[in-house]
Parts: sequence; C-alpha cells; structure tokens
Amino acid sequence: MRLFLSWVLIYVVFLAVLRKMWSSRYLRSHLSRSLYMNMLSHSQEAPYWDCSHKWYACDTQTLSEALRPMFVQSYLDDGTQTFLNRSIEKSGWLSIQLYHSFMSSVFSMFMSRTSINGLLGRGSMFVFSQEQFQRLLRVGPDWKSLRLLDLGAGDGEVTRVMSPHFEEIYVTEMSQTMIWQLQKKKYRVLNIDEWQKTGLQYDIISCLNLLDRCHQPVTLLKEMRSVLEPTRGRVILALVLPFHPYVENGGKWEKPAEAMDVTGTAWEEQVNSLADIFKEAGFAVETFTRLPYLCEGDMYNDYYVLDDAVFVLRPL
Repeated sequence: MRLFLSWVLIYVVFLAVLRKMWSSRYLRSHLSRSLYMNMLSHSQEAPYWDCSHKWYACDTQTLSEALRPMFVQSYLDDGTQTFLNRSIEKSGWLSIQLYHSFMSSVFSMFMSRTSINGLLGRGSMFVFSQEQFQRLLRVGPDWKSLRLLDLGAGDGEVTRVMSPHFEEIYVTEMSQTMIWQLQKKKYRVLNIDEWQKTGLQYDIISCLNLLDRCHQPVTLLKEMRSVLEPTRGRVILALVLPFHPYVENGGKWEKPAEAMDVTGTAWEEQVNSLADIFKEAGFAVETFTRLPYLCEGDMYNDYYVLDDAVFVLRPL
C-alpha cells in the first residue's frame, strides 16, 4: 500500500513538473505548442458554440432587385449544431489526431489532400442540414422524387443529407479513396466522363463547392443543364465566396482552363454577378441563401469554416 501511494505521489509530482516545463513559451515547435494548447483546451468541458451571426448575414439592399425576393434567411439549426459538436469532440481525440497528422505528412508527398482524407476517413464536410435543404427547395420532410445526381460527392456525407428524398442516387468523384467511401455507402458511382452520356435525366443535380475547383466550370454548367429534367428538374449549387478558383492536381494547385468572370468584392455583389453567369448557361435563380461551409477539424482547430452561397437553379 505504501509503495502504491509513493508511486502515485511521484506520478503527481512528475505531472506537475511536466506541466510547468510545458508552458507555451518553452515550446519552440509549432506541433508542440499545438499539442500543449490542445491538452489545455480539452482539460475543461468544451463551451457551447457561440456562432457569429455573420455566417448567415446578407445585406439584401445590396442585392439586385430581381434577387431580393429569392433570398432565404438561414440560421444555426440543430443539424448544424450536431455537426459542430461532433467535430469538436473528434478534435479532442489526441492519439487519433496525432496518427492523422503523421499519416497526412507521409502521404502528402504523392497524394492529394482529398484522397488522404478519404483514405483516413476524416475531414467530412457539412454544407446544409436536412431542414435547410428542404427550405431551399421549398419542400416538406415527406417530399419524394426519382433521381439525384451528386457531382463531386466526396465521402458521401452531404449526399446522405439529401438521400431520403430520392429513389435513385448517383454520384461522381475523382478521388479513388473517396470512391471507396461512396461504394461502401451503396451509392451508384458514375465516371466523371460518364454521367453526361447515360441518357438519364435527373430531378436534382447537386454541385456543391465544385465550380471553383474544376478546370471547365462553364462547360460543367451547360452539361448539367443538358441532363436536367426540363420541367421539375433543379440544380442545387454551392460556391465559396469570395471566389478564388483553383484546381487540386496531385497536391499542386493549378488555374482552371476556363474562367468565370465573377465581379465585385462583397458577398452580395458576387452573388449578383453569379446570377448573370447562371443565366448565360440557361438557368434562373429560384432561391438562395448564405451558409457556413464546415469541415471537421484536427489537432489545431476544432473545425474549419468557409463562406458559402447556396443556390437553387431552375432551367430557363
């Protein structure tokens, strides 16, 4: 018993000395400082997420008169909060985050970040909740349709939000490791050069944060228009603003082959410009909203967030 108590005392003293030594001013490497801050931040109960209203704010007076009635005001709902809570929890799994960080460093020499995330099963994205998806399409929870095509579906987690409303679900993806994730979820994977030639027409085509990451965004818009069901068909399209197009190719960043002439600096000004681009491609904006584009975090951040404009487009 005395031996056990002595061991416990020595262990406690050791931890106290270690904590003192591990003050951030003595930690020179970025990794060490990040580990230290991670330990401190997760030693206490995680605070409730205090979301900035800027995630969802829109100055409607800056929008064109034609677009103002189409804006749908979004807010932090239960589905978004659940994703944030889960991401905060996962970022606290220090041993897993260390493993992910090490494997990412190794694989980044010959694999893209998207493929690495697919291989490790991490980095899931969140664009909208089921409620936000329904409000944008102006449908109820029981609404059903025939066929969904999700372009650039990633690991299929955003597809899963939309899937209860469709009988047939088709997806495309370039990353082979992400394709494995999609096949495990039983989605029908089409080749990136195949979906335009199947002869199928789709009731909903989702193109979420893809236009600014592909070589031919203008061509992609026209191809979606050509396979969309002409009466009830809709495209749900998300785009990170401000608009900064680039294409990931084997871990390197390249400029796209086609340029989209998005003008303006403010979020609302770029939305106005995008409406004109969509019209040239044969679409009209039916509804749109402003949402945070969220990604699961790592040992450095609980989550990552970008600023999305999400549109529902109908064919002209």
